[in-house]
Amino acid sequence: TASGAVAVALFTVAVHRPFKAVAVVTGLHVLALAPQLWWRPDPEISYWGAMAFSVLTYLLLVMWGMFVRARRQLVLSLRDRAERAEVEAELRVERARHMERERIAREMHDALAHRLSLLSVHAGALEYRPDIPRDDLVRTAGVIRTGAHQALQDLREVIGVLRLGGEESAPDRPQPTLADLEGLVEESRLAGMEVTLDMRVAEPGRAPAVLGRNVYRITQEGLTNARKHATAARVDVTVRGGPGDGLTVEIGNPTTSGRAIPGSGTGL
Repeated sequence: TASGAVAVALFTVAVHRPFKAVAVVTGLHVLALAPQLWWRPDPEISYWGAMAFSVLTYLLLVMWGMFVRARRQLVLSLRDRAERAEVEAELRVERARHMERERIAREMHDALAHRLSLLSVHAGALEYRPDIPRDDLVRTAGVIRTGAHQALQDLREVIGVLRLGGEESAPDRPQPTLADLEGLVEESRLAGMEVTLDMRVAEPGRAPAVLGRNVYRITQEGLTNARKHATAARVDVTVRGGPGDGLTVEIGNPTTSGRAIPGSGTGL
């Protein structure tokens, strides 16, 4: 009559306790079983047959209980790993989004510094030569107005990037390419800089977009720094390379003394 209670007890211990406790409890059951079968033998089965049958039943119950325990632990482990993976994935996405916002803001800072330095040069020319011809005055004022408008557009994009929430994405905007390098150099020439561009790339428009943008930003920051710290110096820009060879950008100018435009030191 105690067989059912014994089976439930062994199974419960095997499910909820480690192997050491299960082995001790099972050994105590076997030790208690030996005198019990000797004192009250089964008339249809021999003593050793009853012992073997009972021990085998105990072992099956213990193995079943340990299997259930291992399965439960595996499920809990997998659930914990899944929760940690979800948290880590969210952290990686948030970090990638944060780094992308920082990259865009840094790139827009360089573009904004370029625009403002152009405005400073043109405004300085008006301050230095208030008696310039009317046509030149109108042209310079138009350049200042256009540059201010472009600077405001860039600033608006920077603020938009920094205001992005966690679920929003950065707005798409046209990115410069290697083919736009001539226009960048022309802007500096209009500001009074002496810039020579030696483009030794056969087909600039076919350069990879990311590579062309990097070359554009490097040249832009180089021209901005030259305009800030060496206003009257000649700047030579050389771009050479091709498929399989990569691209090499060289921006050089002799240093000159003079009043430099202050910078934040956070550019490229």
